[in-house]
Amino acid sequence: MDLSLATIVLWAVPVVFAITLHEAAHGYIAMLLGDRTAFMLGRVTLNPLKHIDPVGTIAVPGFLIAVSVLTKAPLLIFGWAKPVPVNFDALRNPKRDMFWVAGAGPTANFVMALAWGILLKATRPDGAFPSDGLLEMSEAGVQVNLMLMALNLLPILPLDGGRIVVSLLPRSLANGYARLEPYGFMVVVALLATGILGVLMRPLLFGGQYAISVLLGL
Repeated sequence: MDLSLATIVLWAVPVVFAITLHEAAHGYIAMLLGDRTAFMLGRVTLNPLKHIDPVGTIAVPGFLIAVSVLTKAPLLIFGWAKPVPVNFDALRNPKRDMFWVAGAGPTANFVMALAWGILLKATRPDGAFPSDGLLEMSEAGVQVNLMLMALNLLPILPLDGGRIVVSLLPRSLANGYARLEPYGFMVVVALLATGILGVLMRPLLFGGQYAISVLLGL
C-alpha cells in the first residue's frame, strides 16, 4: 500500500466515522437512559464535525497509518474524538446504566465493522459492485473499527472497558478501581510504546474478525 492522496482519503473516511460515531453512540444511549447533557450540547448527532478532535481524530491516526505504510509494520490505530459529556448522576440508575453507556461505543464500532464488511463483500471482484477503491476503503473500515472496539474494551480507565468493570464490581471495589482513572492514559501509552497493547487487543480483535466472517460468510 503506497502512501498516496488516494490512500489517505480511502482510510480517512472510515477512521473519522469510526472515532466520531463511537462518541455519538455514548451520548445517544445516555440520553435514552436519562442524561440529556450531550443532547443539549448538540453531540448526539451523526455529523462527524461535531466530534472531531484535530489531534486525536486526525493527526494521531494519520501518523500511525503513515508509519505503518512506510515501514510495512502492522497497523495499530489509536485515536480519540472530543469526549461526549455524560453526567452519570443524571442516569436513572447510575451504576447499572454506566454499563450500557460505556458499552455503546464498542458496540457502535462492531456495527460499523459489520456494515463495512457488507460493502467489502459487495465490492470484491466477484461481488455485486466490483470497485478497487471501495474495496480498499471497506477493508480499512472493518480493520479500523475492530481495532477501536478491541482497544476500548480493555479494562483500563478511562477506556470503555474500564467503565464496564466499574459498573459490574461491588460498590466498595468499584470506588477503589475508579481512583485509578488519572493514571489510565499513561498506562495505555506505556503499553503502546512497549508493544504489549497489541498483544492484549489480539483476542478481542480476532474474536471480532471471526464473528464478522461467520455472519457475512467472508
